[in-house]
Amino acid sequence: MIPRFKLLLLFFLLFLSALYESRAQSNRQPNFIVILADDLGYGDLGCYGHPTIRTPFLDQMATEGKRFTQFYVGANVCTPSRAALLTGRLPIRNGIFGKRVVFFPNSANGLPHSEITIAKALKTKGYATGLVGKWHLGSKKEYLPLSYGFDSYFGLPYSNDMGKVGSFGPTASDQAARVNTNPPLPLYRNNEVVETEPDQRQLTKRYTDEVLKFITANRSKPFFMYYASPFPHVPLYASEQFSGKSKRGLYGDVVEELDWSVGQILKKLKELKLDKNTVVVFLSDNGPWLMKNRLEEVGGSAGPLYEAKGSTYEGGMRVPAIFWGPGLVKANTVSTAVATSMDILPTFLNLAKIPLPTDRPLDGQDITDVLNGRKDKGAEVVYYYDADRLYAIRKGPWKAHFTTHPSYSPEAPVPHDPPLLYNLEVDPGERYEVGKKHPDVIEDLRKAFEKHRAGVVAVEPLLDAIVE
Repeated sequence: MIPRFKLLLLFFLLFLSALYESRAQSNRQPNFIVILADDLGYGDLGCYGHPTIRTPFLDQMATEGKRFTQFYVGANVCTPSRAALLTGRLPIRNGIFGKRVVFFPNSANGLPHSEITIAKALKTKGYATGLVGKWHLGSKKEYLPLSYGFDSYFGLPYSNDMGKVGSFGPTASDQAARVNTNPPLPLYRNNEVVETEPDQRQLTKRYTDEVLKFITANRSKPFFMYYASPFPHVPLYASEQFSGKSKRGLYGDVVEELDWSVGQILKKLKELKLDKNTVVVFLSDNGPWLMKNRLEEVGGSAGPLYEAKGSTYEGGMRVPAIFWGPGLVKANTVSTAVATSMDILPTFLNLAKIPLPTDRPLDGQDITDVLNGRKDKGAEVVYYYDADRLYAIRKGPWKAHFTTHPSYSPEAPVPHDPPLLYNLEVDPGERYEVGKKHPDVIEDLRKAFEKHRAGVVAVEPLLDAIVE
């Protein structure tokens, strides 16, 4: 038998070891992971009410963290939304807008190098930084991620439908609908193309492996991982393990595989005992595809919200968002605070004790106190832009539409004077216009609208120039 004093000594040493490990984690700068889904709708997850898509890992993430019900992105489509997330600034301030809406393979420009991204800011404090997945902020070499503070990059430089196979992919009814004139879809490792037209059925698994390798390799120092999934943007692809498994069809298969991917990342953080010092954010870049006819079966759900991707109605810009971080984020909570993707940069910088840049306006705010439960009040005002055009504004529960336009519609935008007014606290679906009952609210929102528009100086649009 082991003498009693040796048992006591063993327990004491184990206690000291656990205490040291806990303090080491708490004293070290926090790690950050952003997981960005592509075109995932507000109603596409189990924890947001989807009846058939199974998302147990994201549901668990929400239970262990904080789920937001009023979280917005900085734009209603891919490229400008990503620019807003990484810079904390509205796209109108950095030129990521134009008639072409997003960057294409033949685009001549990229995100301005003068912009301060999350990665660039964190590197000033010694963070390891990595990007896995979709970039979509410029595909010429000088505009790839390594020019914006990322140490490593593995992924596609733009959307997964911008290769030889178009938006409809394996779901197209005829071959002519699938093939376009783009060059082969390139898969990059840092600044070099390592494959063309990769098997997209394997992308989620390959990307997950890359994220896990990055976390493991950098477990001894602070890190930032930006994992931008190409899905559930069309064309949809799921691996053999998930194909044909969801009641929601191929779209459900893809979302369920993305859920698995998130589960693997959280599992790895716990295995490496990094969970108590890591903040993980899951969100979508904009609302879902809801185009009629061809895309209605491969698009997602905005749940109770109206409209979808490409619109400034709630369904286009309010997205699912979950923050997770034991010890840093209050667990098992639902926040009704109004927050935006542009809040991520100032929040991460505050947690990393990095001063905010003072030479430029930021449109996000630090929501640390919302995450830890000290308060549940976020942004006072939300601005809904379509490219460089301010279409709507939210202040408190009230939202005023000065211009409306259905998502991806050939119809011309419709101006409204007086603006359409909705109370989002009682009518998040924007079904009941109440402007005639609240002329004072309309006047207040009109003043806020004009003040903002007068104070923003639009720069040159960068999305329209092409490589000759």
